[in-house]
Amino acid sequence: MLRYILRRLLLLPLVALGVTFLLFFLTQRLSPEMRASLYIKDPRQMGALEEVIEKYGLRDNVFKQYGRWLSSALHGDLGYSQSANMPVAQAIKEYLPATVQLAVVTIVLVVFFGVWFGVVSAVKKDKWQDVCARLLSVGGFSLPIFVLGLLLLMLFYGKLGWFPPGGYSVSTDVIVHSPSFHPYTGFLLIDALLNGNMTVFWDVLRHLVLPAVTLCIGSFALMVRVMRSSMLEELGKDYVRTARAKGLPEHAVVYRHAGKNAIIPVITLAGIQFIRLLGGTVIVETIFDYPGIGRFGVTAAQQLDIAGIMGFSLMVAVLFVLGNLLSDVLYTAVDPRIKLSE
Repeated sequence: MLRYILRRLLLLPLVALGVTFLLFFLTQRLSPEMRASLYIKDPRQMGALEEVIEKYGLRDNVFKQYGRWLSSALHGDLGYSQSANMPVAQAIKEYLPATVQLAVVTIVLVVFFGVWFGVVSAVKKDKWQDVCARLLSVGGFSLPIFVLGLLLLMLFYGKLGWFPPGGYSVSTDVIVHSPSFHPYTGFLLIDALLNGNMTVFWDVLRHLVLPAVTLCIGSFALMVRVMRSSMLEELGKDYVRTARAKGLPEHAVVYRHAGKNAIIPVITLAGIQFIRLLGGTVIVETIFDYPGIGRFGVTAAQQLDIAGIMGFSLMVAVLFVLGNLLSDVLYTAVDPRIKLSE
């Protein structure tokens, strides 16, 4: 297994190089003057465009420019994000924890409800429970996520005022940035507990509800369908019939035997969905004004922030490679019979 993991990790630099070079090549379609304007913070400096072009070598060939960017990136310098008004590395460090919190809460809901509904649907095949589960999954899968998000926002915030948008309230912002609040991990939910401040904890959690539910409904539909299909396949196999013939309780047959094997495809799906969430849930974070990495990526793209786009894309590429690797390794934890290829 160790050789397999090392071999997959060796692919990580190649994937990162491919993604970043492709994006860097696309940005070269912009004129040097347009790219030079990104380095100017004061409008009065617009007359010095030619000096900026010479200073940063914006007329050099794409390979030379990419080499300079890559050299800086290897030293931890991903450039300065004009959209976030801070270095790209610092912007990722600041925005990513909020997205991680949202992704963790969402994936827990997705896996729990997806697996539960999928198992019930398979066990009660063609009965009313199965019909309801399939209707929910089809409805959730068909409803556009931006429509669902706006409906939930209008109902639960616009009308009821229960779950506001954003990352946290103004009062929480004051507490978080006060000297008495220690940011131990950077994750507000955990830091609030470590600081013993339940007011901050419940406020941050309250702001997480609508984005998490919106993402959960859109993602759990696919989880239900995959779990139901896998469970039906396992329930029709000989070892399940043998277990029932031996007189094992039905819940033991379903959950201990069939369920353990049926959940393997779900691990792959959950891993991919979790990494997709970490990569930034662009639409949801924009709708709910959530201060995550997805909103940073959108802002960078809207403002043509090349350094921000490059840093965001590099982070997503790395996360996808690591996430797929983690999914493969988890296979052996769930089913020891599966061996990773050496």
